[in-house]
Amino acid sequence: MALTKVEKRIRIKRRVRGKISGSAALPRLSVFKSNKEIYAQLVDDKDGKTLVSASSREKGVDAKGTKTEVSAAVGKAIAAKAKAAGIENVVFDRNGFVYHGRVKALADGAREAGLKF
Repeated sequence: MALTKVEKRIRIKRRVRGKISGSAALPRLSVFKSNKEIYAQLVDDKDGKTLVSASSREKGVDAKGTKTEVSAAVGKAIAAKAKAAGIENVVFDRNGFVYHGRVKALADGAREAGLKF
């Protein structure tokens, strides 16, 4: 029996998460996208804590334009919050999503704002 789209994504997610993890010095930039919104958070896996988060639902993020433009704005917002928290380098976790479209726009927005990964 064939796997559904969500089951495939979760399988990919588990495989990737077996290879990468975040720490306080080098947190994991985790991305989640729904049909309407996009979320990003910096996670310290050793302590099990979220250090910084940003989403398209926040008031500080410019949520006008296409979904791709909003994703780039979320990337810039997460990078600004990370800089304020003293974080410059991260490990990118696409969370099983294809590195294309909104996920790529978020990553590019974060890089433009000075986050390194």
